[in-house]
Amino acid sequence: MERGEGVTSETRHRIRLGDRVIDYRLVRSKTARKLRVRVGPEGVAVVQPIARNGEEVAAFLAANERWIVDQINHAERLRRVRRSEHRVVGGILFRGEPVRIRVETTTSRAAGNMVRFVNGEFVVFRGRGSRIPVSRSLEHWLRREARRTIEAHLDTLAVRLRQRPERVYVMGQRTKWGNCSSRRNLSFNWRLILAPDFVLRYLVTHEAVHLAVPDHSAKFWLTVHSLCRESERAKQWLAANGRQLLAALPNLP
Repeated sequence: MERGEGVTSETRHRIRLGDRVIDYRLVRSKTARKLRVRVGPEGVAVVQPIARNGEEVAAFLAANERWIVDQINHAERLRRVRRSEHRVVGGILFRGEPVRIRVETTTSRAAGNMVRFVNGEFVVFRGRGSRIPVSRSLEHWLRREARRTIEAHLDTLAVRLRQRPERVYVMGQRTKWGNCSSRRNLSFNWRLILAPDFVLRYLVTHEAVHLAVPDHSAKFWLTVHSLCRESERAKQWLAANGRQLLAALPNLP
């Protein structure tokens, strides 16, 4: 970068500044009028007028120690951001489709993780200070998405059934997909968000219809099928894949 400055030579050196050992390039220039230092992506470069000697360079660097170290730290942070760690750590079903999980370790020292669904994959942004397992953060995100989707479908059903639940719970049952209690509370398994949308719609419809028809009579099934045309297909999908959904999320770091 200094070739236009009358460079006569370029050598490599090392110096201790504070508690750090700094490698730098010493560029001797016929046209430079004063000592100066540059810190950038390529490291540290010192431009030395040809009339100055090495002792002056060492004294100059020592005098500017704090600024130089600060600039080096800043450059290193930028490099870490650009080269943030990308790891594919596994995959899960999401809305019935296989989706991979990618972890990006950032320079942030935040205590938590941030989950995003981007371009058909889960990206977990993990700060270097985070001690929270990726699987826990991903489950929390999936639970919120399950609640949002379930409640949106219930709002549509409530108009058609003229029935509303007292409360809606999204839980982590190990054997049930949903339930309608005698108190008119509906509960659903958050893992429904892993299944295709038509499966989730069927399970939500099934429990919502119990608000109007508490048994499994012919009237109940006629009502379910009239509200959800893909009921049989959904039951077949659950019979074939339900056990996979009930399994725990993959063991993620």
